[in-house]
Amino acid sequence: MHIMRSIRSLLFALVMLWVSAASPAQVLVSVNFGPPALPVYEQPLCPAEGYMWTPGYWAWRPYGYYWVPGTWVMAPEPDLLWTPGYWAFDDGLYYWHPGYWGPVVGFYGGIPYGYGYPGTGYYGGYWRGRQFYYNQAVNNVNITNIHNVYNTTVVNNVTTVNRISYNGGPGGITARPTPEQEAAAQERHMPPTSAQVQHEHAASTNRDLLASVNQGRPPIAATPKPAEFSGRGVVAASQSGAPYRAPENRAAPPRPSATAPLPANRPENNPSRPETEPRRTAAPRPEVPRPPNASERENAPRPEIAPQREKETRPENAPGPERVPPPNREIHPDKRTPPDREPPPPPNAQEERPH
Repeated sequence: MHIMRSIRSLLFALVMLWVSAASPAQVLVSVNFGPPALPVYEQPLCPAEGYMWTPGYWAWRPYGYYWVPGTWVMAPEPDLLWTPGYWAFDDGLYYWHPGYWGPVVGFYGGIPYGYGYPGTGYYGGYWRGRQFYYNQAVNNVNITNIHNVYNTTVVNNVTTVNRISYNGGPGGITARPTPEQEAAAQERHMPPTSAQVQHEHAASTNRDLLASVNQGRPPIAATPKPAEFSGRGVVAASQSGAPYRAPENRAAPPRPSATAPLPANRPENNPSRPETEPRRTAAPRPEVPRPPNASERENAPRPEIAPQREKETRPENAPGPERVPPPNREIHPDKRTPPDREPPPPPNAQEERPH
């Protein structure tokens, strides 16, 4: 039973993958910051007749943008051309519009992918019957092995030549689809081939292709065939399209300063005192006189009697001469010895300290 559920789940995932790939207008991914600029790289040599060039692009996974190298692939059918996918900004987010195969090349955001894709249209070649003719001016073709070639210079008079990899938004390309390109979006389309899907998946598992690792200059920028990331013909980027900077909302939070408000007084929020915060010392408490206890009140000297220091009557100090009150002074009535108490011991006797 468990195996049957697993098989059904796998089939459902494959169907959803095919449906999403077959629907180029469907938005699959949205990100809150734009992709890096397109790196600069050379196109590998076309491996054989019938291969079509698909430009490299920045794709997204939860751990960040990664580079999918440009590569040569076989068209699924004759008379089909590749429309690259592109990122577009809308309502604060960047959305990915997947590429597709169709009889004409549609809108791909005005992104200057190069090698026949200057930003609008396609000038890398055309179909004649079941043969594809390559424009040698923009494709790296060995004319010894491939004879159906021609040479036409491609001049970009529509978009500004730059390495921006997204449409719209801050600093993005401002191109908009023409009526012909909008009509092309309604033509019969085919999803990326299995080789293209495998190629993108292989790129997603290669850590060196992460923008956060290669800083916008991938070591594998283009390959002769899909998913072949090593060996002869693999091309590295010669430079990044622009200096790569990690987005602000992905950077580590700054350490709190001395003037910053402190977090809530919880153990998990206060693992250690920041270096910039001055050490606080407790203010000394003022000495508040406490009321004397019963024994202290009893032994304390009265204002009518000449005040004497208590330490002079303690055993650790030498006893002084006997003190006799003057005869002409009257002792206060409440200090007379009660009749039921014994008279006090002589001055030279040792005093027992109250406990």
